[in-house]
Amino acid sequence: MARLIRALWGLPFLEASPRALRCPLVGGGLGARAGHGDAGSVTKHEPSLTKSEWRKKLTPEQFHVTREKGTEPPFSGIYLNNKESGMYHCVCCDSPLFSSEKKYGSGTGWPSFSEAHGTAGSDESNTGILRRVDTSLGLVRTEVICKHCEAHLGHVFPDGPGPTGQRFCINSVALKFKPGKH
Repeated sequence: MARLIRALWGLPFLEASPRALRCPLVGGGLGARAGHGDAGSVTKHEPSLTKSEWRKKLTPEQFHVTREKGTEPPFSGIYLNNKESGMYHCVCCDSPLFSSEKKYGSGTGWPSFSEAHGTAGSDESNTGILRRVDTSLGLVRTEVICKHCEAHLGHVFPDGPGPTGQRFCINSVALKFKPGKH
């Protein structure tokens, strides 16, 4: 399945329907990725561990969410109501992903952030995340993955607070919080 998705990802966007190209859930359309650096491409970093090694390193829930693109139940995550200052890192590879300064209460049941750590305006090239089109569940959404290990983190939606208008809806089990000033 992963090979099929990667193969389909390489197809030109011009073959998509005009309606799909205007879809606001994908940052203004499938072709509107320029404002996010190389955010739509598949990372060149290959996961360093085998599936068996990931299973040994992660809890069953962490493995399901990060390696199998699962979702933790809403309102169940340990970081949902965390108000401490610090940085949220990838649970798989420890890359810094989101600052507590950009976390807010969206009421959706998952930790929400208005932007990724390292974002400069609309440029996400210095962040630890990538965006990918996700058509699972019969919907067009934007998946958020770790740039370094390709862990599934969650999704981003265009209904967040200003000035970005984004809501990064991230699974707690995909994160590791490190307290400190950021």
